[in-house]
Amino acid sequence: MTHRFPIKEIARHAGISTATVDRVINNRAHVSPQTKTRVARAISELERQDQQIAMHGRQMFFDFVIEAPTRFSREVKAAANAVMDQFGTAICRPRFTTQEIMPAADVVQTLDRIIKRGSHGVCLKARDIPEIRAAVDRVVGAGIPVVTLVTDIQNTARTAYVGLDNASAGRTAAYLIGQSLNHQKGTVLTTRSNDMFLGEQTREAAFTAALNAQHPQLSIVSTSGGGGLHYETTKNLIGLIDQLDDLRAVYSMGGGNRTMLDMLDHHRLMPQVFVAHDLDQDNRTLITTGRINFVLHHDLRTDMQRVFGAFLQHQNLGITQTGPLVSAVQVITPENVPNLRMTRRV
Repeated sequence: MTHRFPIKEIARHAGISTATVDRVINNRAHVSPQTKTRVARAISELERQDQQIAMHGRQMFFDFVIEAPTRFSREVKAAANAVMDQFGTAICRPRFTTQEIMPAADVVQTLDRIIKRGSHGVCLKARDIPEIRAAVDRVVGAGIPVVTLVTDIQNTARTAYVGLDNASAGRTAAYLIGQSLNHQKGTVLTTRSNDMFLGEQTREAAFTAALNAQHPQLSIVSTSGGGGLHYETTKNLIGLIDQLDDLRAVYSMGGGNRTMLDMLDHHRLMPQVFVAHDLDQDNRTLITTGRINFVLHHDLRTDMQRVFGAFLQHQNLGITQTGPLVSAVQVITPENVPNLRMTRRV
């Protein structure tokens, strides 16, 4: 098998060891046909990338650092992979660092490692806290643009914020709940995944102001924490059950909706209205089976186009983005759930 690429590079693309690649390309014994196929495909992909670079320009590496449940990180990856070949001025290559719970020290260490390694841009979803703000400024100071995704980090030199209009989303949730309950009295449960995500803070502030102004007969019980994960969300809700006897609605800003619904069902608390965020696979199932009523959604593929565009514009590669980079809220109901095959590339 002929090739012109380093064995280490072929091994990385094939997902096997360098020793195995060496056995394949030198036609040694005891190599399965499947392994030979993986190596051949890896070499073909490297050849395709070389052809793209020759035709279109530079290869650019962009780092995505995401603290979010796996279901959301998976959607971000799918959206990035769906749009990364749409830019003729460069070959965009995303590199992902994702954790469901990413302590500040891990975020800072990752960003400092990116500075040392080099990058053409960092897309960041992280908490808005002082040590992360300082790390963002170090990245920008090293000449690497930073775009925050879905939740912003304030008072930094970040290049842009891309994602949902969070204040509008909060007001929309208040409108949907108020109209659905039709002047009933009762309690609305609001949940956030973490106190330090600025996007969720903005959603909650806008929601609370709008609901209090338009529907003062409804009281709000708020909780934060859990990270959208099963065990942590369950633990976080246990102490609230006694405050939810007259529960009428839930506004979930940070995920963990299946866990919340199961726990509420266990305690025979059945909200009339449940508003969630993001049309990930869990929420798609929950809304199509009638367990939640509305999903406040935005198109991650559009977000990814804007993220890559901001990076390429910073690199002066012929991309110019004008106007706001925030996404309008899409209200998804059981009647207008988009076809999964139409919204992301497999």
